[in-house]
Amino acid sequence: MRARRLTGSLTCLVALTLTAAGCGLSGGGSGDGSATAGGCKVAKDNVGSGKLTGEVKGKITFQTTNLKKDFSGYFNGVIKAFEKAHPGTSVKWIDDPGDATFTQRLVADAQACTLPDVVNINVNTAIALTKNGYLLNLDKKAPGAGKPFTTSMWQSSTYADSSGTDVHSVLPWYSGGIVQTFNDDLLKKAGLDPAKPPTTILGLFDDAEKIAKVSDGKYYAFLANPSLRIPADWQQMGIKVLTADGKKFTFADDPKTAQWVEGMTRLYKAGAMPRDSLSSNQDPSTVYGQGKLVYGSTNPNFLRFIQQNNPSVYKKTGVARYMLDALGHTVGAPQYIGTASTSKNASTALAFAQFLTNAQNQLEWAKDPNVVIFPSTTASLNDPFFQSVQGDDPFAEARKIVASDRKTATADEIALTPGELNAVSAQVQLAMQGKKSAQDALDEAQSKANALIAQGS
Repeated sequence: MRARRLTGSLTCLVALTLTAAGCGLSGGGSGDGSATAGGCKVAKDNVGSGKLTGEVKGKITFQTTNLKKDFSGYFNGVIKAFEKAHPGTSVKWIDDPGDATFTQRLVADAQACTLPDVVNINVNTAIALTKNGYLLNLDKKAPGAGKPFTTSMWQSSTYADSSGTDVHSVLPWYSGGIVQTFNDDLLKKAGLDPAKPPTTILGLFDDAEKIAKVSDGKYYAFLANPSLRIPADWQQMGIKVLTADGKKFTFADDPKTAQWVEGMTRLYKAGAMPRDSLSSNQDPSTVYGQGKLVYGSTNPNFLRFIQQNNPSVYKKTGVARYMLDALGHTVGAPQYIGTASTSKNASTALAFAQFLTNAQNQLEWAKDPNVVIFPSTTASLNDPFFQSVQGDDPFAEARKIVASDRKTATADEIALTPGELNAVSAQVQLAMQGKKSAQDALDEAQSKANALIAQGS
């Protein structure tokens, strides 16, 4: 399984909003202290082998991450429906701000044996809690829990327990998506067919080179800053970015990475990218909205932004499935729902976690006009909401494309820490300026990035 290095509270909140760029309580027969989980006394039924038993009743605490402000109506409705379906249950909802110390704070709660019964977590937090035994092992406690979810997402959503064994300890929830977006008119001016988008990263580079030859600096393929493409491009190209344990970078060891740097260098020299964008923090969405970029953001939420702020450009925007390249599928970083192994009402907590993430509830939230999210269940993705497209609306078409893509997407996304990304990008920028060879730049980038891993980034 591919290692993940997602930092802080790296959530899909940017994709969620259109404006964006407690402890277990008594009841239910658990918590008799006859076993331990993560150093906490828990009910024997919560750990070890054997399916979780016990009545669905009593009080539990449910924690989300920065969602209460915008989505109180939805979550209060889900809680009310669960309590109605299970008389004698009570769900207390709390919301964490999801800041940079989110994982550390939640791990501290777990160590104090006060982890919320049901908790919305990111990859980093799932790794930490699973390793220390604070989440239910669903393979043992809830056999068949993965049935509602897409096979690829479920199979890739495992984390190592204290013995190093990969287990299912979380239920996949929502995620963002990825598509190709482009200005049809500019593509045609460059002699390219919008109906035949590239299927590989280097194929995209070939098209960008053609754009540079005819654009004469009036428009560009995309921005030059390599931090906008690292390491996502490398993953799609099938480059091994990290060792399986995530403790060492290996991207410089693959000849394909040097090909990528050489391609970026060639495009920069040819004028396929604005010269002043090599190290700038320009927003690609803004430049695309000005009609100066052929290729737009890969985030479907970008289309809503363009629709609202640059309707004339929106009408010219085409969408296509993202290039699968050598990887054969796309990757993402879903949000998860975990059930605390320290819960005093584990049966109730697990039942609520499964209720929250079922196909009906995931689909209902995805239909909220204020969000751009994609569910993790097969039935939700097959709903007409995702599959039916009226007219030639770019966003509706993107929603259909991403829904199809989510059926094969995995949870194996790799993201670098800010320090690692800066160190790697700086070396690639030197290569793009002709100051270093591609391989020399990559070797130095890998050395610097590995030093940061050793220092804890």
